Amino acid sequence: MTNKERYTEWVAAQEYVPLFMQPWWMDAVCAGKQWDVLLAEDEAGKIIGAMPYLLRKRAWYKYIVMPQQTQIGGIWVTPEVTADKWKTAEVCRLIKEQIDQLGVAYYYQQFMPGSLCVNAMRALGFKTKERVTYRVDDLSNLDELIASFSKNKRRQLQKALSLHAEHAMDAEEFYRFHTRCLAARKRKIGYSREFLLVLERKARRLGQCRILSICNADGQVYAAAFLVWDKSYMYYLIPAYDPAFGDSGAGALLVLEAMKLAREKQVRFDFEGSMERGTAKHYKQFGSTPTTYYSVEKYYKPLFRIALWFQKIREWGMH
Repeated sequence: MTNKERYTEWVAAQEYVPLFMQPWWMDAVCAGKQWDVLLAEDEAGKIIGAMPYLLRKRAWYKYIVMPQQTQIGGIWVTPEVTADKWKTAEVCRLIKEQIDQLGVAYYYQQFMPGSLCVNAMRALGFKTKERVTYRVDDLSNLDELIASFSKNKRRQLQKALSLHAEHAMDAEEFYRFHTRCLAARKRKIGYSREFLLVLERKARRLGQCRILSICNADGQVYAAAFLVWDKSYMYYLIPAYDPAFGDSGAGALLVLEAMKLAREKQVRFDFEGSMERGTAKHYKQFGSTPTTYYSVEKYYKPLFRIALWFQKIREWGMH
């Protein structure tokens, strides 16, 4: 049995493994690429920790990076290990030894908020960097939720009273809409049509995605978002806003309707992180709480730093 097969069985037996580390998610976002998993076992051969990863190759380099549209990766451990920092450190040591054996030039993953593995990996010689996502954990009272929005966002919701939410947009339509929205800002889309279709098909089959759109009375789309979720969080994965209707309040209504859907699914809401100042400012205005998580990286081959001068590693991971 391969590591991926064992991992798939192990995940199925766990009470919770984050969406972005599920085997089906890795299959979807790594379609056409090589992903695998490293396993940490106890003395009895029982899996106590795992690290799914995307292995990329460019020229003579092999490297590990985050797949597209994937916020969280890294090492996931069983609940009994999570409660013990020494056991966590041992799992990380076992995984680190296996990373070393892969012969990669570079390693980069982003770990779950609150993961004790971050400190363990830092102690093992990896560099860590703080990142921030924005979350809303209490969606129980919609009136209180809206009251927590900034005055600006509440004003935008008033502007959007003539608009409504729909759930009829398919993945093809969303891709075309997002492409047009970015083109209007003289930007290019960062993922392919095929990527979205594969992801949407797999997620919809499991009942874990929805494409939400905000339209006027004539059905014209002003804003839309591709949403995914697991047992704990709904992720505001890919939002798209038509700049021609930037003053309509559609963006604020899109977020509110997404939060309503999360409430319906009985999960919390995650804006899926942003280190861009403008985007972060936008998310903060929805009563969200900044939540720290960490990237973990290591250069195994110094010359790989030079390669980054010519092309950023995250861009490499997208092609």
